[in-house]
Amino acid sequence: MKTVNDFNFSGKKALIRVDFNVPQDENLNITDNTRIVSAKPTIEKILNDGGSVVIMTHLGRPDGEASDKYSLKHIVSGVSEVLGKPVKFVSDCIGEEVKKEVDALKNGEILLLENLRFYKEETKGDKEFAEKLSENGDIYVNDAFGTAHRAHASTAVIAQFFPENKCFGLLLAKELEAVDKVLKSGEKPVTAILGGSKVSTKITIIDNILPAVDNLIIGGGMAYTFIKAQGGKIGISLCEDDKLDLALSILEKAKENNVDVYLPVDTVAGDDFKNDCNIKTVPTNDIPDGFEGLDIGPKSAQIFTEVLLQSKTILWNGPLGVFEMENFATGTKAIGDAIGKAKNNGAFSLVGGGDSVAFVKQNGYEDKVSYVSTGGGAMLESLEGKILPGVAAILD
Repeated sequence: MKTVNDFNFSGKKALIRVDFNVPQDENLNITDNTRIVSAKPTIEKILNDGGSVVIMTHLGRPDGEASDKYSLKHIVSGVSEVLGKPVKFVSDCIGEEVKKEVDALKNGEILLLENLRFYKEETKGDKEFAEKLSENGDIYVNDAFGTAHRAHASTAVIAQFFPENKCFGLLLAKELEAVDKVLKSGEKPVTAILGGSKVSTKITIIDNILPAVDNLIIGGGMAYTFIKAQGGKIGISLCEDDKLDLALSILEKAKENNVDVYLPVDTVAGDDFKNDCNIKTVPTNDIPDGFEGLDIGPKSAQIFTEVLLQSKTILWNGPLGVFEMENFATGTKAIGDAIGKAKNNGAFSLVGGGDSVAFVKQNGYEDKVSYVSTGGGAMLESLEGKILPGVAAILD
């Protein structure tokens, strides 16, 4: 796996695909610069070698139309602030004006190209467009894990125009190593915690990780489908009635793979989907009529904690309760705390997928986990065992 560390960029222009699709407020100020910070080590390596950097990214979904709202001119100062260097900007990503700016770029300088998705050819994976983009650099670097699962012009198609001069950035390499640790090279015991609302969205992940894990903890709304499938009484809890047989087959497959499955034994249930509803803690397989499970109970948290403290490699995808409501955040916090203790004991933990990453960030748990993935969809597809187009293009 070639990374920027395998190249000397002295006197070279590096064309880097990053994922600066950052959240902004109504005044278009960046509200979370994590993705920019994550790309900094790659950019610094190139500049320290004596090279220059041409940055490509998308922002939002402009659907092939140029618009002020999605212009990258609004993030130039934010990028410059993180990198600690002035960043030049050009209001297009291909064409004569861009060529002029790229040609004039000196070693140690950074140029940000305009939003790639102002061209519909980007998301269509257009080869001609990719070739035009390729003229903006000597070496192609893909550091955009967040879009590596898309076969777009700048993530997958462009690499063919750099047969010898293409590599992964340090962030993308780190993401791939983290997934590899969970699925292949991680120290045992390996524990996966899967939460979220639906079994159907996690089935391919479960299928792919069962041969790799020793323990599977299931929480969140999807747990109640498993409980009902086993004959439990779940009140008005979330349940995919058409997936009951699937839930039983997953439990069977886990047994065949010698995987211990842990489902919540108790549940914090409410009579309405709001923070100040009537609440009672009950056995998960005996939830009263009119009540729904909204968090794991204290006994479940204790059992799950014991499993995690004995684990050496941990994957966490999905919260275990409705953590956005304070009264139903306790279980997810207990899991975060347990992962923190496991990390202190030398365990490696990977957190990925929108809601669990949101929980970790909102509640200040970043230091309690080893690695927080920057790519939701890309991370999930990696866990499903798929080779991502943006990764395949570099390895090809």
